[in-house]
Amino acid sequence: MKPASAGVLLVGSLTLLAGARLSAHHSFAAVFDANQPVTVHGTVIEVRLENPHSWFFIEVRDVNGKVEKWSFEASTPTSLIRSGIKPGFVKAGDEVTIKGYHARDMTQNAGAARELVLADGRAFAVGPAVGPDGR
Repeated sequence: MKPASAGVLLVGSLTLLAGARLSAHHSFAAVFDANQPVTVHGTVIEVRLENPHSWFFIEVRDVNGKVEKWSFEASTPTSLIRSGIKPGFVKAGDEVTIKGYHARDMTQNAGAARELVLADGRAFAVGPAVGPDGR
């Protein structure tokens, strides 16, 4: 392969990778509805402290006893650490309440987390305060 062709291939590959990474990051309003607050109580099944957003996955029992899996996007790992959520602090099996905003797609059990409340009542900011009343 000629050096010029290799350079074009490298630049093209890097451009595609950068585009994929940028598309993974989005505006709040594009995915979540600030007018649809949601509060769920359940058991943590997984915590992912990763960039650009961390994630909390919990199992919630609905009114009929059926278990539903919910996914909540949270702030960056650095922001969570500053709020007191360090790796391993919240783990699978912990009982939590998450307050936030529902995904625009109401068929999904997903949302943007704003506050994480532990079983002992301690609360941690894990996402943005948005909405008309800052909830």
